[in-house]
Amino acid sequence: MPIDYEALKAFPFEDREHSYTERDTMLYALGVGLGFDPLDVRQLSFVYEKNLVALPTMGVTIALAKPWLHRPESGITWNRMLHGEQAIELHRPIPVAGTFVGETKMEEVVDKGAGKGALLYMSRTVREKASGKAIFTSYQTLFCRADGGFGGPVTKARPVHDMPDRDFDRSVVLPTLPQQALIYRLNGDANPLHADPDAAAQGGFDRPILHGLCTFGIAGHAILRGVADYRANAVRRLQARFASPVFPGETIRTDIWDEGSGRFSFRCIAAERQVVVVNNGLALVE
Repeated sequence: MPIDYEALKAFPFEDREHSYTERDTMLYALGVGLGFDPLDVRQLSFVYEKNLVALPTMGVTIALAKPWLHRPESGITWNRMLHGEQAIELHRPIPVAGTFVGETKMEEVVDKGAGKGALLYMSRTVREKASGKAIFTSYQTLFCRADGGFGGPVTKARPVHDMPDRDFDRSVVLPTLPQQALIYRLNGDANPLHADPDAAAQGGFDRPILHGLCTFGIAGHAILRGVADYRANAVRRLQARFASPVFPGETIRTDIWDEGSGRFSFRCIAAERQVVVVNNGLALVE
């Protein structure tokens, strides 16, 4: 069935309660590559219980909406859907453990036209259950490649962050492990595309690919390392567009432009292939 604009715009997402422990916080950090230098005490604070701190990008794994894309009433051809953009805005530092409640909303549905797909703009605000204080808001854009032309209102896609037209100011080079996707999937994304060679082949890849949100976490690590000296509470916002998949074991080079007043543009490149994998990145750092 095609997308019903009004029904999808008002999709009844249930609030999601989510509890996690310090172990989960360390596992997430390991999943995005922290701890690759065992003598770097700045990284150790994210993967070791002594003085433990949560990564800002960990929010992409917390209090997610229950699976809904497969539900027929969504009208979405779920196996043709791509994760196009991701952002996270920090209202306060993410705790290393606790119980939280996530409220997911469908902000807008854009009909790009028949054969051009549809865009879903979604947000998720996560609050501490006990206090009700908002911790962060996560934003994502889903590109539904097979679902355009459903007759939705004429709405333009939201603009992406414009990249500077000059050379970058610095680069941060980070490794990934061949088993990186197998570690990251323990955070809750069990899509076989990232583990099973047969599933990867069905998706058109010669081997499993890294989760897009793992790459987003690596970009966040690069910002922490390159401009914030690993001060997690200095990061206020990260946003980026996914441009191409990463294969586990590749080296990710993040080029960073300092635009002043705590604004940094960034772009991630799979160094061995010289392919842009994350683009139109913006970080706000205090």
